[in-house]
Amino acid sequence: MIRQLAFELPPQEAWRRADFFVSPANALALATVDDWRNWPLGKLLLIGPEGSGKTHLAHLWAEETGAALIPATALGHSDLPALAAGGAVCVEGAEAVAGHAEREEALFHLHNMLTPGGRLLLTARMPARDWGMRLPDLASRMGAAPIARLEAPDDALLSAVLVKLFADRQVSVAPNLIPWLVVRMERSLAAAPEPGAALGARAPARGQPISRAMAAALLDSAGPE
Repeated sequence: MIRQLAFELPPQEAWRRADFFVSPANALALATVDDWRNWPLGKLLLIGPEGSGKTHLAHLWAEETGAALIPATALGHSDLPALAAGGAVCVEGAEAVAGHAEREEALFHLHNMLTPGGRLLLTARMPARDWGMRLPDLASRMGAAPIARLEAPDDALLSAVLVKLFADRQVSVAPNLIPWLVVRMERSLAAAPEPGAALGARAPARGQPISRAMAAALLDSAGPE
C-alpha cells in the first residue's frame, strides 16, 4: 500500500459534475439520484463505504435542486422549519443520529416536514436497519426509504481520478504508472489525491515524466508520516 504522506492540498472550492467520473461502481446510484423527481415517497438513502463519492454526489444533487445540506450531527440544534422551507434537504452521515434522542427526534420531524411533497436525501455508510435507532417511528420511516448504493471505487474510476489529478498539477506520468498506483493505493476516492500531491511535490524538472521506478523511489524516500 502507498504510505500516508504529509503534504498540503488546496481546498476543493466546488463539487463539479465534470469531476464525477462514472463507472460501474457508481453509475446506478448516479442515475437514481438524478431521477429525484420520481423518488418513491420523496426520499432516498444513498449508502456506500467511506470515500465512495457520497459527498460529491450529494453536493451535485443539492446544486441542482437548491437543497440545504446539513450533517446529521447538527440536526439537534437546527431550525427545522427554516431548513425545510426550501423543500429539499440532504442529511449527510445520517447514521450519526442513532442513539442521540435529540438528533433522532429532529430527523423524524424533518422527515415529516419534507415528505412526500418535498425531497429528502440521506447519506450513510450502511442501511438504516443497521444504525441502531431507538425511536421506533424514525426507524420505520428510514427503513422505508429506497436505497441507492455506491460501491467501493473500481480500477477504472480510480484510474480516471488519478489521471485528472496529475493533469491538474501539470505532472507528466508514464503510461504504466497509473495502473501501478491503482493496485497499491487505498480503495477510496478520498485517498486518491495523496499519490498525486506527493509525486507532484517531488516531480523532476518539467517535461520529464514520472516513471514507475521513479514513483517507487520518490514514495519510498518520503517515509512514513
